[in-house]
Formats: sequence, structure tokens, C-alpha cells
Amino acid sequence: MKRFLWLALFAASVSALGAEELVAPAPTGLPSTELVQTWLRQDPSVQEAFAGLAAAEHTAGMLRASPYEFGAEVSSQRRNYDVGPSSNEWSVQVDRTLRLPGKGAIDRQLGSAEIALAQARVGAAFNVAARDFVDLWMDWQGATHRRQLMQEQQVFGDESARVVELRRRAGDASTLEANVVEADSAEIRRQLSLAETEERKARAKLLVRFPGAEGAALDLADPDPITQPEALWKERILRASSPLKISRVEFEQAQMAAERARADRLPDPTIGVYTASEAFSNEQIVGVNLTVPIPGRLRSQRLEQALSQVDMATAALDRQRRLVEVGTDQVFLDATGSFDRWRLAEQSAIRTLENGRLTQRAFSLGEVDLQALLLARRQTVEAADSALNARVLALRSYYSLLVDAQLIWDLDRL
Repeated sequence: MKRFLWLALFAASVSALGAEELVAPAPTGLPSTELVQTWLRQDPSVQEAFAGLAAAEHTAGMLRASPYEFGAEVSSQRRNYDVGPSSNEWSVQVDRTLRLPGKGAIDRQLGSAEIALAQARVGAAFNVAARDFVDLWMDWQGATHRRQLMQEQQVFGDESARVVELRRRAGDASTLEANVVEADSAEIRRQLSLAETEERKARAKLLVRFPGAEGAALDLADPDPITQPEALWKERILRASSPLKISRVEFEQAQMAAERARADRLPDPTIGVYTASEAFSNEQIVGVNLTVPIPGRLRSQRLEQALSQVDMATAALDRQRRLVEVGTDQVFLDATGSFDRWRLAEQSAIRTLENGRLTQRAFSLGEVDLQALLLARRQTVEAADSALNARVLALRSYYSLLVDAQLIWDLDRL
């Protein structure tokens, strides 16, 4: 009785989990669906997949049609006799191999599978392109905001240098202190130059891969917390996984190919009609012929080969499912862990920034020395840079999770 109740409770929980709908907040800080769809469709890998889909439709058409065609044979001969004139004779024959009905049904199923496989590959190409776009976009966004951060630090550095120069003229600061501040400002300018270079490089990579992805950098939004259970995300990603769809269709194709090989053990017959004229056109011949190949070991070996390929496809499907499950776990853990790290880094940056402002003010009033000011500035830069990196990583992980679950840019409608 206890076991029955436990099983009933487990079944109810699974049913409730399946009924729960996965809902994710609409992400901000990303281009619109219309723009991204346009850029993704222009990607060479996506265009290649669409070309493969067009080819698959033609393949399906060929499989729906019979692989056999009519054949015509015309012969002419001259019959010579020992006595008398020669007889000019001829014959005409038309034949065709007929595909048995069961084989035609399997071929049509194979054609449909070809289209389904090509469609799954289109979805996979879109997902890979979307993942790459997220990475390149976030690289550019992160580099742009880091450049802005270093520009702000340069303003603070210039202000510190101005204050030290005023104090030096008033006799409250030495030339050594002025030189130290100038060296610190030069280091900030070096970092700013590096940030500008990284920004240009990131933008160039984005535009090379996705031409037309122009526009100003957007504000980096606060990452959204992931509140729904991991099992729900995992189920959604497994259901939306294009690589898993590809493996599943390939498995079904292998099964149908084995059925086709099994059906092909019964050869297709060839039926023809012919007419001939012989004996000085005194003999008119009309006939029908039937040709049936005699099966040999080749057909049996083809069936065994097809059955082995079914085993291969089964193992490949299981391997791909495990890979997707491992990847899903990693993406989910990256998203949740990076969100927690971003909150901690943000709290640290806020405290350090406030401390830096207080130290800057105290220095201007002569309450702290130059070393305290420079230390506070370095801590501020490091904390702000760490918070920026944590924000970019958290957003990148969350956007990647949305791409894998096809909850962004209408990827589930492709």
C-alpha cells in the first residue's frame, strides 16, 4: 500500500511538472526579433542549411517517383536464304521495371524523413548562429562598456592630478607626488587605449559574421534570476534540441532503410511488350515478356548492413541525448551561478565606488594622503571591472540558456 501511494505521488508530481509552462521574462538589452532574424538568415551556415532543405525536397520528389523508366528496344535484321531473295525483318520492344506497392510506400516515408532531417538541420544552423550572435554581441557590449568605464576613470584621474597640482603650488604637495599622480593617470590612459582597441576589434568581428548589425551599444540590463526548476528547463531544452532532432530523424531513417532492404529481398519484376515482323512480313508477332531477377546473397547482405546501421543510429541517438543532457546541465548551472556571482560583484563594486568617492573628497580636503587615494582608485577600477565582467557573463549565460530553450527571437517557430 505504501509503495502504491508513493508511485501515485510520484506520477502526480511528474504530471504537474509536465503541465507547468516554462515562462522566461522578455530579455532586454538585445536587438529586436525582426533585426536578429534578418541577420541570422543572412548567415552562410543558415543559407547552406536552407539550400540543403531545397535539395531534400527534390530528393523526396525523386523517392516519390519510381526509380524505373520505360525502355525501348528496336532491332533490325536481314535473313538470307540459300535459294530465293533475302527477308528484311524487324522487332520493337517496350518494357519497364515495376516497383512493388510496399516499396513505394517506404520510399515516400524516406522522402518525408529527408525533409524532416533537412528542417532539423535548418533549426540547428539557426541555433548555432544565434549562439554565436549572443557571444559576439556580448563581446562588443562588454568592450564598449569597459571603454566607458575607463573614460570615467580618466576623468577621476584628471581631477586628482588637478588637485595635486593645486596643492603643489600651495606648498602642500611635493613634485614627487605630482609625478606619481601623473604616472597613475598615464596608466589609466593606457587602459583606455586598450579598451578602445578591444571595442573596435569586437565590433569588427560582429560585423564580419553578421553584416548589418550596426547601431549604438545598448544598456546592459540587470540579469534576470532563474526561478523555475531545473527539470522544467531541461525538459524544454531536450524537446527543442535540434541536434537531438537530427539524431532522432536519422534513427527513423535507418529503420525505414532496413524495412526497404527487407522489402527489396523480393525483386521488382520487369514487364514488356513487343512486336516483330518476319518472313517477308508474312509473320506478325505480338508478345509479352516478364523478367524477374533471381535473388542472391547480395540482397541478404544489404539487409544485414541496414540492420547494423540501425544499431549504429540507436547508439548515436543515445549518445546525442546524453550530450544534450550534459550540455543542458552546464548551461543551467552557468546561468544560475553567474547570476549569483554578479550580485556579489555588484555589491562589492557599489561599496568600493562609494569608498573611492569618499577618499577622493577626503584627499581634496587634505584629510588623507596620496597613497590612500591611489589605492582607493585602483580598488574602484578593479571592483567596477569585475562587476562589469560578471554582468556580461551573467547576461551571456542567460541569453544562451534562452537560445537553447528556443525562448528568444522566435526560434521555436522556424
